[in-house]
Parts: sequence; structure tokens; C-alpha cells
Amino acid sequence: MLVTGAYFPEISAAGVQCRAVTAALRDRVTFGVLTTAVDLSLPATALVDGIPVYRIGIDVRSRWSTASAAIRTLVRLRGMLAGYDIVHLHGFSKKNVLVTWAARLAGKRIVLTLHTAGQDEPDVVRLAGRAAYRTFMAADAVLAVSPHLRDAYARAAGGRLRVELAPNGIETQRFRPASAQERTALRQRLQLPIDRPIVLFVGFFSRDKRPDLLFRAWQRATAACGLDAALVLIGATEPAYHEVDSGLAGAIRTAASAAGLADRLHFVAPTNEIADYFQAADLFVLPSAREANPLALLEAMASGLPCIASRLPGATDAIIEDGVNGRLVPVDDEAALATTICELLTHPAEAAALGARARETVTTKFDVLRAAEAWLAAYRAAKATL
Repeated sequence: MLVTGAYFPEISAAGVQCRAVTAALRDRVTFGVLTTAVDLSLPATALVDGIPVYRIGIDVRSRWSTASAAIRTLVRLRGMLAGYDIVHLHGFSKKNVLVTWAARLAGKRIVLTLHTAGQDEPDVVRLAGRAAYRTFMAADAVLAVSPHLRDAYARAAGGRLRVELAPNGIETQRFRPASAQERTALRQRLQLPIDRPIVLFVGFFSRDKRPDLLFRAWQRATAACGLDAALVLIGATEPAYHEVDSGLAGAIRTAASAAGLADRLHFVAPTNEIADYFQAADLFVLPSAREANPLALLEAMASGLPCIASRLPGATDAIIEDGVNGRLVPVDDEAALATTICELLTHPAEAAALGARARETVTTKFDVLRAAEAWLAAYRAAKATL
């Protein structure tokens, strides 16, 4: 039983990864999904790709909704747990305490995947209280998507439990480079500029993701290099999710209008057709100050895009070797980011070479089948302790 914060058609990196891995392991593992959902119009139960999905609707802005979600989670678990050997928790959340308690009473084993820097870390979870921390440290098998998360958990566990590195995996047949003809057709269908270079951002509009920093760097780059480039920003702009800062998108729009750049700025709501946007773009930028194993970066690389990312130890620097398969810039260095954007957009041959090596990196190290095998090994190890 997979336990997530969101699942298709809602979007989260962990949910997207769960859907990809369930497809890869369909013939070897029986899955079910228990998830929260901020879209209260979604059905409480559904089949997604033939897998049963059970949703606990929640309005994160309502205390009553979050309190009642705990009761509804327990009710749902009573009917679910009997059908599964293992409960696979994806990241830390308060509901993990209830789920773990119920799973232990039912004699189930727990697998935990650490997904998010600044959230799935022992020092952070400790602040949520003793019960949360004990639950977080009580898994039978632990996977981490990045070396940073792996090492932080391993230190806290004191050698009691081996933490396996299991980076996110990408469906490399879905995320692939587009031909020039495909790119033009996609831009027409997506109503994006045909002749302008496109710089792409994908992620929540949160302070940690730094879309405002990218906007300012893009603005500086277009001015300094005489570029007529467009900026496409894809992600949630309203606070249905905890991370979103609703003021960011408005501030970017206002600044673009004041600078006469509104016609080059494109906002796109979260979409499950994200592969089309990667194939339509020329350059992907991840300006974040906090990441673990960023799924959007890997998807962009698999799509053959030249990519720029903030240098985050144990995270982005475990994916990109600067100047080889992408570019890394210091966190919050707007000038360096602007210069690098300018360099790649004005040197298309260099950019194309980085994109080709980026795809090679993903196909050899981050294919979804590798992630699936790591999950399966964790399930077997956890089940062996029964």
C-alpha cells in the first residue's frame, strides 16, 4: 500500500514517481494507493491505471478539514490493510503517525522513502514531536532519493538501519528529445511562441523554488544579450498546497508589465502533459534553494534539454557535472544565473551537446526500471523480517 500526499490526476513528485514505478512493477507487485487530495471534487475511490486509489479529501486552510481527515484516514485503513503486506510511506507527514500505528497493529511492515529536503530530515521531523519522530525512525526499510537525505537519516539511525539510495526514475520513452518538426507542432498546439527561444521553469511557486529569482535573471539576460526569449513558468500559484506563496506570481506579472515583457511571459497551470512542454522548450532552469533529487530536472534532462540548476550539495551536484551534462550556479546568484542563461541561448551548439549528455546521464543512471528494482528489493527486505 503506497501512502502519498497526492496522486494522479493531482500532481506531486512523489505521486508521479509512484505511478511510474507501479507501472514498471505491475506484474510483480499488487499495489493500492492511499492519498490525500486537495481537489475535493475527485472521487473518494477510483481506479488509476488499474490500481485502486483511495482519497482523503482535505482543505489545508481548514482546521476542521485537517482534523476530520485523521478520522477518515483511520476508517479507510480498517478496510485496506488486510489486503497488503507492506505499507510504503512517501515522505514525512502527520498522517504517517496514524498510518504507522494502524499498520503495526495489523502486523504489516513499513518502507519509508525520503523525498524532500528540508522536510524528510530527522532534525526537521524531530520538531513535530516525539510521536512523529519515533514513527519516522521506525521503518523496516528506508530508501532515499538523494545522498543528502540518505546520509542525514543514516546518521540519526546510528547504524541501526541501512538506508539505500534510490533516486527518482524517469520514463525515458515518454521524456525524450523532440525533432524540430515536433517542437514546432507542439508550440503551435500549446500556444507558445514559434520563433522565440523558450526558457522553462517547472515547480510550485514557493520561496524555496525561486521562480522570482529566475524571472529577474531572465530579464537581465534578455537585456544584456539582446535576446528575444520567452519565459514559461509551470506550476501551482495558489495556496491549495502548503508550499505555495500566492504573492509570487502576482509580483512577477506586475514586474513583467512594468518592464514591457508581459508578452514574453507565459504562466501555465500544473499539467500531467508536462512532457510536451519539455519537448517544446530550449532551456530548463531550476533556481531552487532546496531540493533533493528534483524530478523536473531529470525529466528535462531526459528530454535532451540543456539545464541550469543551483548547486545543492548531495542533490543537484549528484546529477549534474558542471560543464559536462549541464550547468550549476551558486544558490541565489542572480548575476551568475543570468550570465549562464545568456551563454547557453547564444551558443546553441554547446547547449545541444550538454542536452545530449544530459539525456545519456538519465538513460544510464535514472531510468524508471532502476528505481523499480530498488523499490522491489526494499519490499523483499522488509517482508523478510515478518
